Amino acid sequence: MKATQQLKDEHESVRLMLRILGEVSRQLDSEGTIPQEHFDGILEFLKVFVDQCHHGKEEELLFPALVKVGIPQDGPIAVMLFEHEIGRKYVRVMTDTFDRHKLKDTSAASAIAQNAQDYIALLTDHIDKENNILFAMADDRLSEEAQDKLFDGFEKIEASRIGAGKHEEFHVLLHKLSDLYLKKERDVLS
Repeated sequence: MKATQQLKDEHESVRLMLRILGEVSRQLDSEGTIPQEHFDGILEFLKVFVDQCHHGKEEELLFPALVKVGIPQDGPIAVMLFEHEIGRKYVRVMTDTFDRHKLKDTSAASAIAQNAQDYIALLTDHIDKENNILFAMADDRLSEEAQDKLFDGFEKIEASRIGAGKHEEFHVLLHKLSDLYLKKERDVLS
C-alpha cells in the first residue's frame, strides 16, 4: 500500500467522526446535554488519532519528503500546516468549553456546537484538498521506494504515538458512536 493511500484511508475514519461530531453537537445545542463519555471519546480521537498520529505523519514525514522532491514549503504545504493549527485551536476551545459544560455552564453547549461546526467545515475542506491535490502531487513525484519508506515511518509514528491496540480501540469507538448517532442517517439510506 502506498503511504498516501494509508492517509486517505485514515481520512475516511476522520470523515466518519466528523459526521458523528456534527450529530453530537446538534444534540448538545438543542438538548443541552450529551453523555460525557461520548464527547470525551470524540475529543480523544481528535487529539490523538487525528492530530498526534495522522497530522504527525504528514508534518514529520510526508511534507518534508514533498519539499525534497520540489514542492515548495510556502505553497500547498504551508496551507496544510496552517489549517492543522486552526484545527488544533478548535479542538482546544471545544475541550475548554466542554470542561465548562461539565461544570453546568449553560452557555458552553452553544459554544461547543459552533466550534464543532467550524472544525467540521475546516477538516472537510482540508481533507478534500489533501486527497485531491496534495496526495496526487505526492503520487506523481514520490518514487515507490520513497512511498515505502514513508509507509514504514508512518507505522513507527503510529506505534509510538498511540501504541499497540489503540487504533483498533478508535475503530470500536467509531462503530459504537456511529450506531448511536448516525442510526437515523442509516435508516434514511435503507
